[in-house]
Amino acid sequence: MSPPRGSWGQWLLLLLLLAAAHAAAAEVDSFDASAFEKKPFEIGGYLQLKQEDFALNRSGAFYKLGNVNRPQRDTLDRSTGTLELTGKLRQGIGTFDFRTHSDLQRDQLVHDHSNVLYEGVYSIRPKPGLTMEAGKKSLRWGKGYAWNPIGFVERSKDPNDPELSREGLVMANSDLIFNREGWLQTIAFTPVLLPVQKDVNSDFGATGHLNPAAKLYLLYRDTDIDFAWQGKGSRPGRFGLDFSRNLTSNFEIHGEWARIQQFARPVTDSTGRVTSEFGNATSYLLGLRYLTEKDTTYIAEYYRNGTGYSDQEAQQFYQLVDTAFAQLERTGSSVLLPKALALSQGGYGRPNAGKDYLYFRAQQKDALGIVYFQAAVTAMMNLQDRSYQLTPELQYSGVKNLDLRLRLLLLQGANMTDFGEKQNSGKLEFYARYYF
Repeated sequence: MSPPRGSWGQWLLLLLLLAAAHAAAAEVDSFDASAFEKKPFEIGGYLQLKQEDFALNRSGAFYKLGNVNRPQRDTLDRSTGTLELTGKLRQGIGTFDFRTHSDLQRDQLVHDHSNVLYEGVYSIRPKPGLTMEAGKKSLRWGKGYAWNPIGFVERSKDPNDPELSREGLVMANSDLIFNREGWLQTIAFTPVLLPVQKDVNSDFGATGHLNPAAKLYLLYRDTDIDFAWQGKGSRPGRFGLDFSRNLTSNFEIHGEWARIQQFARPVTDSTGRVTSEFGNATSYLLGLRYLTEKDTTYIAEYYRNGTGYSDQEAQQFYQLVDTAFAQLERTGSSVLLPKALALSQGGYGRPNAGKDYLYFRAQQKDALGIVYFQAAVTAMMNLQDRSYQLTPELQYSGVKNLDLRLRLLLLQGANMTDFGEKQNSGKLEFYARYYF
């Protein structure tokens, strides 16, 4: 990792000024009963300033493919400003919820901005236990922390930051909830229709399908259980289940299992010959969460990715990339490069494209005896090739409505391994997030 550059000093100075101004203006909170009343209109959100310092992995396959005909760099500094707005409008039995996400990003290669509607959904609740919704919504299916094999109708999490908000999908859905006494305490049914057209959910799959899906939730003897299904349409049909149970007040176990029917998986060899393998794919996850008496939280998960690539299959792709660039340098021919690039933008380029992963996180509340100060370390390993990523982090939230976080991501792995061929070998990241 390279040392922080001058831009970091500017951001830290801005942060200190913001914290000082906020602390000076802070007053003792008083109880206000009106704050708990439902208002007809609410708006909030956060403003975030983030600075990232990347150590680039110039020998990695994904760096090479992403920087063809570009000046080669060892480092990259990126500054990003983010504004996320959330709002709620209530009228009678109807409620409109929205979430917008705007980014302004700048580094040595790109100056870019984006404005995206993450969620915009209208819901009505004609009677208790029945809610009907239509619009753009981000569902949360599954019990896993880093991965969700049964997240059939949502965009995938970022395992490096699983709690980030995600853009939703346009859909119509409803929730029907029954509560009763006995071993089976709660039953909830959630049907979904997710249309895909040219300009609607086009990244979900093939156009011209309604994509029905459903989830059945049961609270049975203090165990949360979900059965999930998505019909064949823009994507192959799939079904699965999950569970979560507290064995004690501070020890929870969870799991997910999913089956995808007739999944098409493109596989390449080192010469660029691509074949599509069709078959049923099974993914599953097993995990636990444990809280100690000293407020240390441990999270561990094993993830089997049924649609992923084995160590040997991934090595064929990395060899293809090496062959393509060797051919380009030796003969000037770029015949293999488009093939390698197309594969990198598909299944091989997913954040966790391998078969077997282990995730572990240890998080300490009030670390070093400092209230609102949190220290954590996260590790993620590809169990087949033994490459891994280690992420220590510090977070402080002692100033009202202000979160500060510092993270260092370190990627380790030999050539021809998952984390060894990533675009970056490390990243130092700092952000200040102000909620309003």
